[in-house]
Amino acid sequence: MPADTILALLIFAFVASATPGPNNVMLLSSGVNFGVARTVPHMAGVTLGFALMIALVGFGVAGLFTAWPEARLVLTVISVGYLLWLAWKIATAAPPSDSVKAGARPLTFLQAAGFQWVNPKGWTAALTANALYAPGADLPSVLMVAGAFLLVSVPSVLIWTVMGRGLRRFLAERRRLRIFNTVMAATLVATLYPVLFG
Repeated sequence: MPADTILALLIFAFVASATPGPNNVMLLSSGVNFGVARTVPHMAGVTLGFALMIALVGFGVAGLFTAWPEARLVLTVISVGYLLWLAWKIATAAPPSDSVKAGARPLTFLQAAGFQWVNPKGWTAALTANALYAPGADLPSVLMVAGAFLLVSVPSVLIWTVMGRGLRRFLAERRRLRIFNTVMAATLVATLYPVLFG
């Protein structure tokens, strides 16, 4: 892959990874409610899970939608249901001190990795990146696309989580935290707009 194409791929991957979407909204919220250290498995799940998804989509998993069109509807229903459940969990999250007492925890590595498969923004990015930068679905190109997303995802997930942790003191007041969590939940629900009405 030529150097200018690799640069374009890295820019595309960074924009897709760093802009607001379900993953980043949840990482920001997790940073506020659980801190950076407790969110590390969630961050790792997003980073590695999405890179794996990119690779599998590049190797033809998306062909399932062509072979079985009903699969898209099934994925949409599961995505919407899961995102609404996550939004409810964010909206009703207790303050950090209460969360620890209540046994609340951030997403695990496997939950975050599995979430990539029902993330509408993730599917859009995976399909677009592979179509643009690995159209032949050859091993080196697909791995280059997955590697680019893996590379830019590390700082992206860290930035969003640290931003959340930085807001923790400001959101120590219960009313502010409740407003923040409600806004984050509404933002997460808003990411469904392209899926439902696009």
